[in-house]
Amino acid sequence: MFMLGEHPVGADHPPLVIAEIGINHEGDPKKAHKMVDDAADAGVQVVKIQTHVVDDEMIPNDVVPGNADEPIWDMMNRVALTAEDEREIKAHAEERGLVFLSTPFSRAAADRLAELGVEGFKIGSGECNNYPLIRHVASFGKPVILSTGMNDIASITPAVEILRAAGVGFALLHCTSLYPTPPEQVRLGAIAELHAAFPDAELGLSDHTTTIYPCLGAVALGASVLERHFTSDMSWPGPDIPVSSTPAEFKQLVEGSRLIHASRGGSKQILAEEQPTIDFAYACVVTTKDVAEGETLTTDNIWVKRPGTGEIKAKDYETLLGRAVTRALPANTQVSWADLG
Repeated sequence: MFMLGEHPVGADHPPLVIAEIGINHEGDPKKAHKMVDDAADAGVQVVKIQTHVVDDEMIPNDVVPGNADEPIWDMMNRVALTAEDEREIKAHAEERGLVFLSTPFSRAAADRLAELGVEGFKIGSGECNNYPLIRHVASFGKPVILSTGMNDIASITPAVEILRAAGVGFALLHCTSLYPTPPEQVRLGAIAELHAAFPDAELGLSDHTTTIYPCLGAVALGASVLERHFTSDMSWPGPDIPVSSTPAEFKQLVEGSRLIHASRGGSKQILAEEQPTIDFAYACVVTTKDVAEGETLTTDNIWVKRPGTGEIKAKDYETLLGRAVTRALPANTQVSWADLG
């Protein structure tokens, strides 16, 4: 368990739900502020953006992401927020009682966020094996939430070793970096694999399907952190809008994840609280006709019937066959052990 602001993150606590605003603001701070308000109204604990200091993040290039129609260089220069924009969004989020996080994609971006006084850092899947950047982020001594898409146990391990050495709390989010992710490629089984490999990590899911259902399923499998892209309006432009969820869906995600978390765990045993149901639902051994004193019990004169308030339950029916009774028993009498010779 570790603390992210005032929020405990761990298996014993309801999942931390992150509304990933990302770049869905398309470079417009007003959109970002609207999403902060809508996310707060939906009940999430965390809003997250992306911090792009483009010159420190990449060299000029013409690579077009699979979910976009323009080069990543052009896109990031178009949507990048200023340090002052991010400061104002952080202040707004905190006024609404939210934790503000951002993903730094460069050393300069991490430095900017450290100067802003963020409670922790979110590292994206593309940086999971960017060990120099992870080491730099970890040096600030703040908790780290690390997405692990496009990586396997072997490439995640050095990142975890860096975080352990820095002594920071950390969570690993299973992720599939397909936009959108087909359900059959979500692979929730990876959560157990991450737990086996990194038992000291908190676990979660960063989901890129088009529904909240995989996140809910992940809670049942032990996820403590849930992240999905967030938008106030599905008609807005942006490469991540198709894999985003609305405020109404996030409200369902928060409520559902808490319910499933409360339902998790336990063991298969009879609860004391089930006794009122036992009293009417169990069957007990009863006489089906008048039985004389000294008469032998057989399938012809006893059977099992509700309610469950009798002393001898249906499970012991066979043990009574062939035994004699010590007193006369009218029909429809619940048999007790004292009635047997």
